[in-house]
Amino acid sequence: MFYYLLKYVVLGPLLRVLFRPRIEGLEHVPASGAAIVAGNHLSFADHFLMPAIIKRRITFLAKAEYFTGPGVKGRLIAAFFRSAGQIPVDRSGKDAGQAAIREGLGVLRKGELLGIYPEGTRSHDGRLYKGKVGVAVMALRAGVPIIPCAMIGTFEAQPPGRVVPRIRPVAIRFGEPLDFSRYAGMENEKAVLRAVTDELMYAILSLSEQEYVDKYAAVAKAELAERERRFRRMPLS
Repeated sequence: MFYYLLKYVVLGPLLRVLFRPRIEGLEHVPASGAAIVAGNHLSFADHFLMPAIIKRRITFLAKAEYFTGPGVKGRLIAAFFRSAGQIPVDRSGKDAGQAAIREGLGVLRKGELLGIYPEGTRSHDGRLYKGKVGVAVMALRAGVPIIPCAMIGTFEAQPPGRVVPRIRPVAIRFGEPLDFSRYAGMENEKAVLRAVTDELMYAILSLSEQEYVDKYAAVAKAELAERERRFRRMPLS
């Protein structure tokens, strides 16, 4: 109930006024049945913009940190994310990927829409990074299509570190569903999973027109942080 109150009464109308989203290809999102909507991830606002414009309820896998904040503020944020259709996933530890896959498959088995960001984290510089294969595992195991999605302009509206978004128009593009039924039963083949994921990322790239980086976003962020750490330790000449 609270999900639809947010979508149609509170958050949805507000987001439409603030960002005036231009929607393209919404007809590619199926009206019923299980499917995965996979998109690029440029901004914290992405979590709310896409659900606000998709007619069906969509459940996202979100990092567990959103649900474990301390104090009253933390509990309120956790309640908000659950009400907004987010499922917490612990991204730490060697079993993190399997936990996300289990949660995602649970959503798909109920015939619902699952939202996922194949990059695994927000882009820190607006570029599109290499996709993780978990989305391919879920699509092949559940036998469902993947609808590519591109968020455009949300990085400029709310880049990393900016709490209050800038008021500016954005665009959301959906591509034609990608059918990977030809790989049925091959979800344990690493080469197949990589091929499925790369095809998906190319579809997202075609929609978003971003610059592509053949590297995981988390790795790129860690490298950037290390360079900044070394720079701060350099002696002044």
